[in-house]
Amino acid sequence: MSTGEQQENGPGIREIIEALLFATDEPLTVREVIDIFGGLEEGEKPTAVTPGDVLASIEELNGDYERTGRAMRIVKVAGGYQFATKTEFAPWLGRMLREKSKRKLSLSALETLAVIAYKQPVTKPEIETIRGVNADYVLHTLLQRSLVAIVGRAATPGRPLLYGTTKEFLKHFGVNDLSELPKPREIDELMAEAEFEVEKKMLQELEAKRQAETGDEKGDETRDESGDGNAEEAGIAGGDTP
Repeated sequence: MSTGEQQENGPGIREIIEALLFATDEPLTVREVIDIFGGLEEGEKPTAVTPGDVLASIEELNGDYERTGRAMRIVKVAGGYQFATKTEFAPWLGRMLREKSKRKLSLSALETLAVIAYKQPVTKPEIETIRGVNADYVLHTLLQRSLVAIVGRAATPGRPLLYGTTKEFLKHFGVNDLSELPKPREIDELMAEAEFEVEKKMLQELEAKRQAETGDEKGDETRDESGDGNAEEAGIAGGDTP
């Protein structure tokens, strides 16, 4: 089967490989691509894909990108393949990354950093299990900002990547080493103190509001009493007048 030939009920091998490489956040090996084609759902027909098919598809795709003047290519990295921009675009990409690096970390990024800092080395599935959400985008952001780095692969099925913090992480948070990070018990104490301060402030605001309302009520009573007295004096004065 030609790599560009359309399958009976779907896209061709070449288009599927292009989609896989576009979507992945890690280099895909030829073996992983073949395994993906072999992992069938119920009702699907098997697609026989060889290493030659995968490599031919990558070569054809790069040829298409070259002919159409595209800014990216599929390159071999760390034993696998992924998309990369051409080197002549580096100045513009560098400016974009510098602008991105100026942005503050989001809450999700801080949560992910905390998981990595306290559990490292840790895999993406472990991070996602702890946080309960997908970590693809936030890990990509943290890697771009050099706050985390890939430190190896886990000795588990699939050999997932292991993530750990970097020197840039220490510089960003102003600590010399990981031992200076607050212990979980200290974090709990800080959170408890913060909650106490919030409750204390709320009580103070309620008390101030209550006092203000009480003061208004007393002021109304004083004005009422003053008004009655003036009325009586006015009546007496009126009766004495011929």
